[in-house]
Amino acid sequence: MRILKLKLVLFLIIFQSCNDDNCGECFTPPQGFSFEIVDKTSGENLFTNGTFNSNEIIITDNLNNDEPTDFSFISENDINIIHINSIGWETETVNLKIRIADNHIFDFYVDAERKIEDCCSYTNYNEIMVLNSEFELNTETGTYVIFTE
Repeated sequence: MRILKLKLVLFLIIFQSCNDDNCGECFTPPQGFSFEIVDKTSGENLFTNGTFNSNEIIITDNLNNDEPTDFSFISENDINIIHINSIGWETETVNLKIRIADNHIFDFYVDAERKIEDCCSYTNYNEIMVLNSEFELNTETGTYVIFTE
């Protein structure tokens, strides 16, 4: 009888561990967005040439009562870019207004949807738009080059 109970316990333990829901963790963070602000005529970076000061950057979300949005400013080897890494961690729509001092530079609209598929979470971007400014996407670096006058 004891052997039968032991076999039953072992049998239950073995088959209990075979759970299809246990597929491990897989997480892909959302992509960040980088912006370089350049003079439309000369192509010069306006932070590098001293036209703008990085301490005067203000980014707010028009869809969320103009709440400030987290960003970082990367200044390295005369490449000065604004980097936003706070979009897409959850399903959300943002419409950011990017200003430097009293200058409205551009708006940035993103419709992001956080998904889980085959045990992996990732962000799907339904729509990404740069508004109220001419721009070009550098496909090598993934940086949006924003042209201002």
